[in-house]
Amino acid sequence: MTDFSQPLLPPTDKTKWISSPESNREYTAPIFAPDADDIPPINNARDFYREFRIESKKLWYLAAPAVFTSVCQYSFGAITQLFAGQVSTVALAAVSIENSVIAGFAFGVMLGMGSALETLCGQAYGAGQLDMMGVYVQRSCVILVSTAVILTPFYVFATPLLRAIGQTAEVAEAAGVMSVWMIPQLYAYALNFPISKFLQAQSKMMAMSVISAVALVFHAFFSWLLMLKLGWGLAGGAVILNASWWLIVVAQIVYIMSGGCRETWTGFSWRAFQSLWGFVKLSLASAVMLCLEIWYFMSLILFAGYLKNAEVSIGALSICMNILGWMVMVSFGINAAISVRVSNELGAAHPRTARFSLIVAVISSFVLGLIMAAVVLVTKNDYPFLFSSDSAVRQIVKELTPLLCLCIVIDIVQPVLSGVAVGAGWQALVAYVNIGSYYVFGLPLGLLMGFVLNWGVLGIWYGMISGIIIQTSILMIIVYRTNWNKEASVAENRIRKWGGHSVS
Repeated sequence: MTDFSQPLLPPTDKTKWISSPESNREYTAPIFAPDADDIPPINNARDFYREFRIESKKLWYLAAPAVFTSVCQYSFGAITQLFAGQVSTVALAAVSIENSVIAGFAFGVMLGMGSALETLCGQAYGAGQLDMMGVYVQRSCVILVSTAVILTPFYVFATPLLRAIGQTAEVAEAAGVMSVWMIPQLYAYALNFPISKFLQAQSKMMAMSVISAVALVFHAFFSWLLMLKLGWGLAGGAVILNASWWLIVVAQIVYIMSGGCRETWTGFSWRAFQSLWGFVKLSLASAVMLCLEIWYFMSLILFAGYLKNAEVSIGALSICMNILGWMVMVSFGINAAISVRVSNELGAAHPRTARFSLIVAVISSFVLGLIMAAVVLVTKNDYPFLFSSDSAVRQIVKELTPLLCLCIVIDIVQPVLSGVAVGAGWQALVAYVNIGSYYVFGLPLGLLMGFVLNWGVLGIWYGMISGIIIQTSILMIIVYRTNWNKEASVAENRIRKWGGHSVS
């Protein structure tokens, strides 16, 4: 059993020039030999099966509660959309646009910037430098709250922004009103993501799961009560959505400060305001990497607004994106787990274990993707009724289901590879891959097939799937060619750079 509390082995006397994937600069770092707790060499199928079973237990110990937490938190917006579809088609379109465009934009920025802590806290925890983790989370909160202030005008002026990019007047007006009501959620994002990454790096997944489960029950009941039973409509949805996110934030803070993280939380520190610019740069690299992925899917809903019968197209696509989102949340849970595993093992100088953790995660997620796609395909005549009372919307959803199933299989593997990138600190490199795969190839191809060739929603989606396939293939090549011993050295250098004491 790997002991994460053990520090890195003392470096050898030799050093060499290495390049970090997160920047284009080179520096000298020690070369580490794997320590005695690293995974032994695998020479045959029996060795592989033995180590696969051991690593699977470690991975799913983290992944199971992480998957549950991700599904619960994603379900907030999905449940709101579900009840909005029972209110009216315009209400469903308005919630979908606000969720996908305005809140989706903010969610991507906040989650991406908060993901820098997956690298820093995860590697510091693996290296046994627990005192720095509380400082890291405070720095991240300062940066993200400042970012929320900058993003607030996007919520306030959502209606003219949506009109400017071609949304219909009725949908833009309704989504704009909803956006103003959702400003409190923006500041909940700013605190939630740093705190959740802080807990995640310490494998405090179960506490997060319990908090999210309670919040989900609260959200489902009061959404039904306010939106349908009392007739508050979109206003009721906004009130409960804000309250649910803030319930999670407050509960997590209470858990941390009441002794749930005694070793890593020692109170507020002025060191949180030191080295902010360098921290911002890594946070921005994380944000760009993740935002390019989230905005890519967001653009699918956006471009659907330019098709004929836009309300029906947006409604149908939003249902498919909801289903896909729920499925991908399973992969995001594995993403969180593999990010913890890779960052902890690299921080503890276990490069072979880090590499094998990736193999187990990819195989597990692919099998799960096949199972979930099969379930969706079998129920294609039933699940659309849960989301909409409009027969035209339901019919389009049925036609899109085979494509949705293909997306599920592809998209459940891709976040796992992104989790490895975050755990190893490759955010800037993956951002460049995303730009080329998504925006140079996938999106233009989708627009060509959707509008020029008149394939409509199917054409846009086919083109975008092509970009995802290319991005996933490139990440697989990068991971395959990675020198994991070198990454263990880079991890130690990164810890020293961000304020940890030297372990040499």
